[in-house]
Amino acid sequence: MPTSGIWPNSEQNIVLTGFMGTGKSSVARELAALLGCGVIELDAEIEKNAGISIAEIFARHGEQRFREMETGAAKKAAGKRGLIISTGGGVVLRAENMEALRSSGVVFCLTAAPETILKRTGGNRERPLLQTPDPLGKIRQLLDARAPYYRTSCDHMIDTEDKTPKEVAQAQQLAGQLVAHAANLNVTAQRQGERLAEARRALALVLPPEMTQAD
Repeated sequence: MPTSGIWPNSEQNIVLTGFMGTGKSSVARELAALLGCGVIELDAEIEKNAGISIAEIFARHGEQRFREMETGAAKKAAGKRGLIISTGGGVVLRAENMEALRSSGVVFCLTAAPETILKRTGGNRERPLLQTPDPLGKIRQLLDARAPYYRTSCDHMIDTEDKTPKEVAQAQQLAGQLVAHAANLNVTAQRQGERLAEARRALALVLPPEMTQAD
């Protein structure tokens, strides 16, 4: 049952990012059920607009074209309010994507160990970046390359190891409501950054240490 509260009417979104296989889509569905709001899956939006799968976009047009489409989808989603936005793992590679998403939401990065990611994604032929003889090595390589982007462009890191999507969603529900509450306390636009900072500090006080890690 969705919880009652202010989130569907909030001016803020909850944005989920992180490497493939960290549970973004599953957590997004749990959050939507908990908060009673809608979900935007950026990859699904890209596929709908292109009329072909992500794997086909990579095969026909290359990663650069996919990233351009991803930027368009991210900016469009950022123009909406009160939603859960689930992104692809590479959305952090372009600063303009994260600037747009952070302008209207709080960003959570979901994390997991390389071995866990491989277990969750193994055998999935729709993951074009992992179609290689050594997928675990590729995962480690990509994680190392993206780690600085995740650290600098996300508000909070949540480890999904040994946690169900519902457990992760409940932590993010609490965080999201704190941010939304802070954003609605005052309407002066110039104080928005201060309000969000206050909410994020409050988050650190109420979430268990193992569920969140500040930048």
